[in-house]
Amino acid sequence: MNSFFESYARTIIRFRFVVVLVMLGLALWAASGARFITFTNDYRYFFSDQNPNLAAFEKLQRTYTRTDTVLWVLRPTSGDVNSPDMMRAIGDLTERAWQTPFSSRVDSITNYQHTEAEGDDLTVADLVLDPPNATDADAQRAVSVASVEPATATRLIADDLGAVGVAATLQMPDDDAVALEQTVTFLRNLTDDMRADYPDIEFALTGTVLLSNAFVEATKGDLATLVPLMYGLIALMLVVFTRSLAASFCALVVIALSTATAVGLAGWLGIPFSPPASTSPTIILTVAVADSIHIIMSMLLAIRAGTERNDAVIESMRINFSPVFLTSITTAIGFMSLNFSDAPPFRDLGNISAIGAVAAWIYSITVLPALLSILPIKSRGTVKAGTPIMDQVAEFVIARRNVLLIVFTLVVVGAGALIPTLQFNDKFAEYFDKRIDFRNDTDFATEHLTGLYQLNFSVPSGEEGGIANPEYLANLEKFANWLREQPEVVHVQSYTDIMKRL
Repeated sequence: MNSFFESYARTIIRFRFVVVLVMLGLALWAASGARFITFTNDYRYFFSDQNPNLAAFEKLQRTYTRTDTVLWVLRPTSGDVNSPDMMRAIGDLTERAWQTPFSSRVDSITNYQHTEAEGDDLTVADLVLDPPNATDADAQRAVSVASVEPATATRLIADDLGAVGVAATLQMPDDDAVALEQTVTFLRNLTDDMRADYPDIEFALTGTVLLSNAFVEATKGDLATLVPLMYGLIALMLVVFTRSLAASFCALVVIALSTATAVGLAGWLGIPFSPPASTSPTIILTVAVADSIHIIMSMLLAIRAGTERNDAVIESMRINFSPVFLTSITTAIGFMSLNFSDAPPFRDLGNISAIGAVAAWIYSITVLPALLSILPIKSRGTVKAGTPIMDQVAEFVIARRNVLLIVFTLVVVGAGALIPTLQFNDKFAEYFDKRIDFRNDTDFATEHLTGLYQLNFSVPSGEEGGIANPEYLANLEKFANWLREQPEVVHVQSYTDIMKRL
């Protein structure tokens, strides 16, 4: 195999210009698929079509309505919410929120349809009939009613009367990035206008629509900052450790080609970019630099030991061809194992990263040795065989092998014993850092109202018109009351609440 690796390296060096041009052409073709890349922000994409939870969720939405929501939380900077100024602000926001794109419903304590009985007559009207001209009596009445009504208590008004909510239900089109961006822009502009008109009130904006947008913004932010930062740090470290600008440039070329190839082929294959999949460029960067640095460092050591440059490239390829291949192929297999995940975004992450790992290996054994033989890489001093520090480390490990084996076995066992203490947390607001407005607004909303975390139950009666059956209503009421007794539950709204009120 050594003679084969040497012959292969000599062939690459002999036709180095052809190799570079051909591989660059292939890389450009692969990268051209990036124009087909699509970004998805639909939380449904996290579940496969066979997932029973997604099937139940979609059935619920087909039966009733979509649950794309927006929630404003309003808190006065001083006092509580039972003031005419708060009623004016709530009424104003409720009126403006109807102009939100795709809105189908807006709920607040001012437009809550309050029912009152006068003899045999029922009067149904907004809880606050004229919010712009609300009086102290109107505010006191609205707060006293809303704080005990099951449909509004805790959901639209806080238990301590320190905050209120305005909730909008939207019928967003499926996975439409343009519609989402336009809607969120409108919502933020509306919130900014409300802050300007009512400076004595704090406003927070959250909801599932903002959640989907937060994924998009976090993804774009990472691609715009994290990837360039990683490239900069890698370039700096390469220059520091190799002490060669030309060699560092060669490694960066392999990294760039590997990333561009993986992303482009994802476009050709129709793989969408979701928040998890968007981390693949950073992963590919890590794999590519690992492949490159082995070949480069072996070559530089040979040059500094007095070997001619092309011979140093051949020697480096002979030494590293098999290790780099094994590293790349096992890395690709590891990432491809994510195809067993039930979540499509993680399958996409695995496939894109696997493509990148294979591409990094191909470019490392073609473009990299060709460039190393073309560019003027000079020796900076001479070295003796071996590295003194690593020689000392090796001698230390060999001399104390038994003690080190026992110590690190105990460390591994001790660390593994802590695995049962791991806690699984899937609160999606906590996916985001507190530098993101959505995280702070959602924490604020959850602190005062019910927030984002909801469960919806569909309880069929089993017969047409059966929801009017007294036995059905009694059982439904028992279920609602049982839910209210659970320690984690802060609000329950049921059809029986409306029937009892009527």
